[in-house]
Amino acid sequence: MPSDMNESRIAKLALEDGTVFTGRAFGATGTTEGEVVFNTSMYGYQEILTDPSYKGQIVTMTYPLIGNYGINREDVESKKPHVAGFIIKELPPLYSNYRADISLDQYLKDNNIVGIEGIDTRALTRRLRVSGAMRGILSTELLDDAKLVDRAKHGAQMLGADWVQAVKPESEYAWDEDQGDWSQGKVERGDGLHVVALDCGAKSNILRHFSERGVKVTVLPPDTTPEEIMKHRPDGLFVSNGPGDPAALDYAVKPIAAVLDKVPTFGICLGHQLLGRAIGATTYKLKFGHRGGNQPVMNLDTGRVEITSQNHGFAVDQKSLESKGGVVTHINLNDNTVEGFRHSKLPVFSVQYHPEASPGPHDASYLFDAFVEMMKTKKAPTGKRLAELQSLRTG
Repeated sequence: MPSDMNESRIAKLALEDGTVFTGRAFGATGTTEGEVVFNTSMYGYQEILTDPSYKGQIVTMTYPLIGNYGINREDVESKKPHVAGFIIKELPPLYSNYRADISLDQYLKDNNIVGIEGIDTRALTRRLRVSGAMRGILSTELLDDAKLVDRAKHGAQMLGADWVQAVKPESEYAWDEDQGDWSQGKVERGDGLHVVALDCGAKSNILRHFSERGVKVTVLPPDTTPEEIMKHRPDGLFVSNGPGDPAALDYAVKPIAAVLDKVPTFGICLGHQLLGRAIGATTYKLKFGHRGGNQPVMNLDTGRVEITSQNHGFAVDQKSLESKGGVVTHINLNDNTVEGFRHSKLPVFSVQYHPEASPGPHDASYLFDAFVEMMKTKKAPTGKRLAELQSLRTG
């Protein structure tokens, strides 16, 4: 036990492979389980905590100092945090930012999320990279190593898990937040267009991008019907990000597949995977996933590279995608996985990464402009057209 740790502050993290880390507890007290993953972002922990795509996961931050700018009430991606637990190297004793309202420690306490600090997050991340994401248990009350490991071994698998049910809206709603047009006339706005968004755990900033372009958004739960989607007479369909395994979400895939020839469709992250499955492609689980703000993605038509923000543990199989009419537009330069595709005949395109997350800070926001254009032309954008729209945004 570290010399500065008393028993009341101990927290332990156990992995299903038998590894146990002992550190200091912060946030809420208790016991939590989930898939242990890592995120390589240097900042943005508040957005990570409140991203519904992390439902069922215990998140490790690889950057060593987390919590130094506190928590504010505005920079959230949903109404509450969704992570199962939070792992960091060091929690600063003080936070400093003029926008901050409370500390990270208090925020986790208020939302009943268990945290652990003071462990070697480099060693943990290396283990997850070598062995893959693993089931784990994080506790401030159960401190017996053998019992913790046994519970981790018998925890729920992410493969086959449907976490969308835990984050989806109960009923339809209208998204009406309008932040104004920051494009300053560089791109065509979507005034008068209407998008139906299937909310599998949508981040608020995605919907905000539509409002900024003058697009009306009606949000529906993903377990809806094709008739309900078309009843709204949408100009476009958007399929959002979300948690869990896309192969477990046939209830979302079927209505999407039924309307693909009727309405231009755009997907992000889980939405990208669901669109792949909707045209007949398969998906598979990645070893440790892509999570962070520094993922290099290449536009295959132009050779142009974007540094993107990502958060996903599954991917679309390229061969099955291409056999069903999918055309790969983007790949991940770290592992050559599919990062974007369009359909050869249908007005459908999607990306695996998060264009709203602003790692560039606006390198990828042109994809929303492409969707607006597709709703007007009824044609999926080529890679070259995407590059032209990107140039309009970035100059």
